[in-house]
Amino acid sequence: MWLSCLLESHLTKGYHCGVSHLSVLLLMTVCANCPLSVSSLNCHSDCICASNIVSCSKKELVNIPKSLPEYTAVLDLSYNSLTRLRAEWTTVHLFRLHTLLLSHNGLFFTSEEAFREVPHLKYLDLSSNKLKALEELHFHGLEELEVLLLYNNQISQIDRTAFEGLDSLKKLYLSQNLITRFPQELVKENTRLPALELLDVSSNRIKSLPVQELNSLPAYLKNGLYIHNNPLSCHCNLYLMVTQWYARQFSSAVDFRNEFKCVLPFNHKMSIKLFELQEDYMNCSTIIDSEVEAFLEGTLTFHCDTRLRNMTKVWVTPDNETIQTGHNNRSLKVFPNGSLWLGNLRLEDSGTYTCLATSSQFNETIHVQLKVHNSTVSAAHETLNTAYTTLVGCVASVILVLIYLYLTPCHCRCRSKAEKQRSQQEESIHSSMLSAASTHDISGDKAAMDRRVAFIEPSKDMQGQNGKLKPNAVEEFEDKRLLTVPRKKSDCGSVGSVSSDSPIVV
Repeated sequence: MWLSCLLESHLTKGYHCGVSHLSVLLLMTVCANCPLSVSSLNCHSDCICASNIVSCSKKELVNIPKSLPEYTAVLDLSYNSLTRLRAEWTTVHLFRLHTLLLSHNGLFFTSEEAFREVPHLKYLDLSSNKLKALEELHFHGLEELEVLLLYNNQISQIDRTAFEGLDSLKKLYLSQNLITRFPQELVKENTRLPALELLDVSSNRIKSLPVQELNSLPAYLKNGLYIHNNPLSCHCNLYLMVTQWYARQFSSAVDFRNEFKCVLPFNHKMSIKLFELQEDYMNCSTIIDSEVEAFLEGTLTFHCDTRLRNMTKVWVTPDNETIQTGHNNRSLKVFPNGSLWLGNLRLEDSGTYTCLATSSQFNETIHVQLKVHNSTVSAAHETLNTAYTTLVGCVASVILVLIYLYLTPCHCRCRSKAEKQRSQQEESIHSSMLSAASTHDISGDKAAMDRRVAFIEPSKDMQGQNGKLKPNAVEEFEDKRLLTVPRKKSDCGSVGSVSSDSPIVV
């Protein structure tokens, strides 16, 4: 009202407001630079502007409005008909923008340079669109981005460098897509995003997981790694990993316990709940507490692997001695990160060590069982070397025996036909034997017997008086001849060899 009065007085050349003409001109000059009028002019007609929030949601927009205020901090473009996010989608450098909402559009293309004008973006929502692939360095330049929502798309391919450079990213949602490969580069030690705390790859088409690598992840990453509702292959390593997460009360396992399913190896069409695998289908080993073995005079470090970072950690020894950060002596020391170091180990150091971690959200207790062997590392190595040498000797002996049995050349060689004929010619008729071989014709008629008869002239020893044979002389003669005639080696190539069933006619 007061401003209206001043304008009216100036126009009617009246001074009933008690302000001079010069004051009116000065006030109008100041109001010309008022940001209120500028913001109202820059707000697009299809959008609603409230302070630094610009909402263009549910306006059936095909293109993004060009005239956006530079001071925009939150831009809502969800529930429209946008299909492409090009590099020149905005001509204004939105240096204050920290939240960009593009969900529930028809986006199937986003340029790698689309976020060049919004370098301070912290929250980006691209969910519920039609994105199919994330190319190389897809989000390059968003070094301050903390939350990225990509769920409910059609993503099937993710380049290994798609998220490279997102050093501030804490939460990444990739659920409800067509992903078949677990993005191991996001959690692997050398390529892991440094600030990542939550990775959701649930409800995809992942069939296998790098269980060994996942077991070595810090507890805070396991707590935020959501892998449920994937067609994983059933095996005991997967079962033990998930059940251990559940025993540690990780949110990823506790909140979605009934959503963990796997496919049986002998029936790929049958999907069962993972937590029922032990009871009904496989004989997997049970969960055991963390156990560590060490040797005398050695050193060891226990890590208090908690679900949250920056928790206050205190250790309790088997002797109920409390050790806090800063405690330092020759055998016990607690590092600033909460790890417990033990040096010059003794048998008395065996037992259960407990880490008590506290925070404003919750408390956590971790137990580690230590067993110290009554030997040094060198003695253990010597024992191992002796056992290894014995094993190698046994294996070598077995190999030599097998070589002797199966690779030694055969000394029983078959004679050639010439050798056979020569040996037959050298033999006397007195050493020949009668043999008969049975033959069969093709039609299978009666067998014919081939008989050969040899007449043996008796010697003088066999004759009695008047040329008569001595009693039993023939039998004694035949026995002597059978003993003195050398036995021939069997002819491997002969078909008509003498059979035990062949009759001998004398």
